[in-house]
Order: sequence, then C-alpha cells, then structure tokens
Amino acid sequence: MARILYYLIIKPLSFLPMRALYVLADLLYLLMRCGLTYRKKVVFSNLSHAFPDKPDEEIRAIAWKFYRHFCDLLAESIRLFSISEKEAIARFKAVNPEVFDALAAQSRSALLVGGHYNNWELFAVATDPQISHQLLGIYTPLTNSFFEKKFSESRSKFGLILVPKKKVKDTFDQFKSQLTATTFAIDQSPRKSQRVYWTKFLNQDTAVHFGAEKYAKDYNYAVVYGSARKVKRGHYELRFELLEDSPKDTPEGAITERQTRRLEAQIYEAPEYWLWTHKRWKLKKP
Repeated sequence: MARILYYLIIKPLSFLPMRALYVLADLLYLLMRCGLTYRKKVVFSNLSHAFPDKPDEEIRAIAWKFYRHFCDLLAESIRLFSISEKEAIARFKAVNPEVFDALAAQSRSALLVGGHYNNWELFAVATDPQISHQLLGIYTPLTNSFFEKKFSESRSKFGLILVPKKKVKDTFDQFKSQLTATTFAIDQSPRKSQRVYWTKFLNQDTAVHFGAEKYAKDYNYAVVYGSARKVKRGHYELRFELLEDSPKDTPEGAITERQTRRLEAQIYEAPEYWLWTHKRWKLKKP
C-alpha cells in the first residue's frame, strides 16, 4: 500500500508546478472549512490555553489562518520529492549565512535550534547548500521502512546528513573533527523517561528537551537559532541568530530557557505558522 501511494499519487503530484499544487491545497482547505478538519479539538485547545486573553473569534481567526498555511505546507512537502536544488534555495533563502562563516573562521561547530514553524521540511532540504558547515539533522525514523527510505532520500539529497536519535552521541564523536551544524527541534514533547527542563511556554508548564544544551556544553559548540519568515506563498527567508557563544560558561538551564523564549517570541509574532496540531503538552509537570 505504501508503494502504491508513493508511486501512483505522491511522486506524480511532486512533478506538478507549485501553482497546480496550491489548487489542491485550496481544495483541501475548503474541505476542512466544510467539516473535515484535522485535529480540530487539539488546535483550538492549544490556542485557547496559549492565548487565554483572546476572545473566541480571534482564536478562530488564528486557527483558520493556521489551517490555510497547513494545507500549503502539505502541498509544498509533496513538491520536495522532485524539487531541484536551485528551486529549493530560491524558496527558502538564508539571508545571513555569514553567521556560520564567522564560526568557520574560528573552527567552531554549532547547534542549530528551532521549532516546527513555517516550513521545516523545506529547511531540511535547502539549508545545507547555503552554509559553510555540514548540516546534520536529528530525527525519529519512520516505522514504515519504505516511507523511511523515500523521506530520507528526499530530505538528504542536497547535503543534509540524517542522524537517527539513538545515534546522536556516536555521530557527535564521528564528526567532531569537522565543521558541523546539528539541528535540534526544541518544541517536541518529551517522554517521561527523558531528562527535561521545566519552564513556561505559551502560558503553560512545559517540559523541554535538554539535549541541545547538554551537547553544547559537552562539545563547547555555539548555539544558533534559525528563524524562518514567510515572505509570500511558497517563499521563506531563513535568518540565523547567535544565541550562545560560550556554552560552558552558562548556568544550568540558561541555554534551554533562552532558546525557548526565542521560539515563543516568534510564535507570538505570527502564531498561524506554528504547528498547532502537535500534542505538545502530553507530559504534565509533577
């Protein structure tokens, strides 16, 4: 079934120009407005808890803006299976890669942190050719072996090296003599067994993965925040911000707090571009 879905639907659709795929996105959005809404309860619950002072009509407006973007995101993700490197870079342009050039001049590797904001799949495809460092992407492998292979091939075709989450430590040791930028998604929901940092995020007690701070301190890597801005439909700008240059000198939790506040500020600026369908607050504070 996975092969049929890929070869008969996903792959052929990926050859269509974006203007055609956006027609499909518009139809999908119309279906959602007619009642076939994906995770509607999750989206409205997340928004209501994040913005308790906003009236219901404003919550609804943000939610439908999110679903409009979400449908575009699905269309853009399909295009990635056949996109060229030139088109990927044109659609997801790094505006200040000199942040990494400065680190390269110091022979410094970095951790590149950010959240599921705007188009993170296009980020995975388009970023490596635009920076001086080798991009490493930590991810959770899919359970379906066929789609795991196809998604991995698509994401890594322009230089990204994918790192399964169980091999992070080994990969850091393997690449410690090279200039790398290792991506950490800082808005994923941890499991109970994992070490977490508790803070307030979007008006709620939130458990945050401690991994980015841990590896920054262990290897003395700079911490860089990647902030994507939607310029227009299908086009984004990626800006890098140096959050921490001396991680070993920072107090416990300071880096994790700083990166969380930066993501929160980005979401408050334009909330419709964050992944509100995500069940972010499954883990409750003891």
